[in-house]
Amino acid sequence: MEKLMRSLMFVPAHNEKLMNSASRFDADVLLLDIEDSVQPVENKQTARDNIIKYVSSGKFKDYLVYPRINDRESGQLLKDVYQLSIPGIAGFMYPKAKNGDDIYFIDKLLETIEYEKNIEKGTFKIIPLIETTAAVLNAQDICKASDRVVAIAFGCEDFVTDLQGIHDDEHISIFSPRALIAMAARATGVIPIDTVHIKVHDLEDLEINLKLAKKLGFEGMMVLNPKELNLVHQYFSPTEQEVQDAQEMLEMYEESQAEGKGVAVKNGKFIGPPMVRLAKDVLRKHNMIERKSTSD
Repeated sequence: MEKLMRSLMFVPAHNEKLMNSASRFDADVLLLDIEDSVQPVENKQTARDNIIKYVSSGKFKDYLVYPRINDRESGQLLKDVYQLSIPGIAGFMYPKAKNGDDIYFIDKLLETIEYEKNIEKGTFKIIPLIETTAAVLNAQDICKASDRVVAIAFGCEDFVTDLQGIHDDEHISIFSPRALIAMAARATGVIPIDTVHIKVHDLEDLEINLKLAKKLGFEGMMVLNPKELNLVHQYFSPTEQEVQDAQEMLEMYEESQAEGKGVAVKNGKFIGPPMVRLAKDVLRKHNMIERKSTSD
């Protein structure tokens, strides 16, 4: 079943105050962090314990929960996935994915754990985090490395550091990787997730980035601060006009097919298969959002 991934909000899992407040916000996905924001290393077990406690209690039952685990070179990965492969966890965000081999490795580790715990194979999904120049160039292979991959996400700060570039105010240095990641995701049928907006108090700059992200084909964005959620949802949700146009387009296309005309015309434009696919995507997402708002 398809799931909404307009907003993926990071929550440092060792911080009980932030874990408590997370359930009050309208994010689609909670990225309960055990990686970069959880320091020193002793806090990582606290983070795991908190995730188990909060998820098992049902506090995050209305969210997709994807802990951001530690990478395969950290010495923490096995503890992360073994302890957290429990009901209520949709999958894991895997950081610092360099190539398809990294994803194949985590796929087989999850398969082994599912077998040992008598959990259905393929239950836990993966969101690779693309954070290096190599990962950007290998993005399509990363997407194809496992059927568990449901989305890929861009980590801009680590990427710019690896590039030895500059994260400029115009975001020129991250334009190309964003475009490549979105294309790799769409080419392989997974969801492209845009990078965090690091200027969390500059909502004007956030809006500029969201406009660009939507043009590039992204379907969601990682979020650091709850104040960003309203704008993120606004830009990654179809507008009323887009929904109306999509409905009209499909009706006209179906009528033309029934009448044997083969081609419909709307506002002087031919309605062909690509436009029909886009209209169906708009309505699919709109219906998902409607279902979510009804269940909340």
